[in-house]
This record gives sequence, structure tokens and C-alpha cells, in this order.
Amino acid sequence: MNRYWRIAATGLSFLVFGVVGLWMGLVIFPLMNLFVKERESRTLVARQIIRVMFHTFIGFMRGIGVLRYDIIGLERLQRQGLLILANHPTLLDTVFLMAFVRDADCVVKSLLWDNPFIRGSARAAGYIRNDTGTGLLSDGIASLQRGSNLIIFPEGTRTDGPIIFKRGAANIAIRCCSNVTPVVIHCLPPTLGKGEKWWQVPPDMAHFTIEIKEDIDVRAFVVAAGNDTLAARHLTAHLQNYFRKESHSDGAA
Repeated sequence: MNRYWRIAATGLSFLVFGVVGLWMGLVIFPLMNLFVKERESRTLVARQIIRVMFHTFIGFMRGIGVLRYDIIGLERLQRQGLLILANHPTLLDTVFLMAFVRDADCVVKSLLWDNPFIRGSARAAGYIRNDTGTGLLSDGIASLQRGSNLIIFPEGTRTDGPIIFKRGAANIAIRCCSNVTPVVIHCLPPTLGKGEKWWQVPPDMAHFTIEIKEDIDVRAFVVAAGNDTLAARHLTAHLQNYFRKESHSDGAA
């Protein structure tokens, strides 16, 4: 009976998320545009609204028995101008991070810009599309220079097998000389992974453990490599190995 309840509760959660997403895109953000004229201020207000709504949504899912979670090292996210890199095992990873990060910018899959439940929020908050080529690099650098907290999932999509990072996040870190704040996400038992349907709930309630690790200093990679391209390549390899190790560490227990 518990499993049947969690199937129903998960479906209810997706329904709530969709309805609220439409409401925000069709009502809340258009109204905000009428009263907040300055573009940068509108972006900041939109991000704050999204953070509150996502935080409430996570609390709702915990309250109705869909999931449990622990966050370790949350104080490390209470800073500005962070480059936050995370692994991506589940559909809820973005929601978790944006619920707990102030002034969060995010690299968003281009398909979501056409999703009626998400596009209003993504555009109001000024998130970065992941299909802009060189524009992705310049937009990411500009975001950090403005003092935003930039969230990137270097895999580009949910994990389906070994962690393999793309080089964009490392390029941003190297060219900004911005330290990396790693976030390692564990989910046991696994749920809402790549290719899984929302009704395929695990036999036990999913427990998320989100670990905000100590910053990784990128300056050593710049000095050792001698040029940005090689430094980004070495940093990507280091981050990939780091997350492979940490995502299978005892922290997942």
C-alpha cells in the first residue's frame, strides 16, 4: 500500500509542478513585468520567486511521503559568484539546487525553452540555453562576473552509466579563474533517472543526500597547463574523476 501511495503522490507532485509552472509563466511573471521595469531587477525578482516555489515544492514532496533528503555543507552555498558543478542522477537535481541557492543562474537544456510548464520561468529568470555554442561560454562568464551563482551539470543530461563531462563548465572556470564548488548528489534507492517514467517508483522511499564539497582551486591547472585550452582539458578530466569517485563514496550510504 505504501508503494501505491507513493505512485499516486508522485503523480500528484508532477501535476502540482505543471499547474504552478503554467500559472507562473502565464500570470505571475507577466504581472511582475508590469510593475518591475528594470530588466536586471526583474531577473532577480524572478529568481527569488522560483527559489521560494521550488523550496516549497520540495517540502511538499517530503510532506506527502515521496522523498526524504539531507543536505551536508549547506553553508558553502551561502555565498555569491559561485560556479556550482553537480552530478545529475535524477530529474529533481535542478529543483533541489535552485531551492537552496540564492540568485541562481542555470544552464538549461534548449528543449525546456519550448516546454509550456517551464519556459515562462526559464525566460523570466534569464537562464542560459545550452545550445548557443560560443555564446554559452560568454554567457556563463558574464553571469559569474555579475555575481550570480551559476549552476551547471557538466554531463549535460541525467547520468546513464559512467559519468562523462563535457568541457564547457571547465572552460568557464578557467577563463574566469573561478573556483569550482562541487555538489555531489546521491539518491538511494535510485528514482526518476534517465529513461524512467514517473510511476516507476522504487520499493522504498527515495532518500536524497546532497553534499556541498570544499571548493576546487583552478589556478593550479592554469599554471601547469600554460594555456586555457589545455587547462580546461585537464580540469575536465580531474572533475570527471572526482565526481566518479565521490558519487560512489560512502556518502551515498
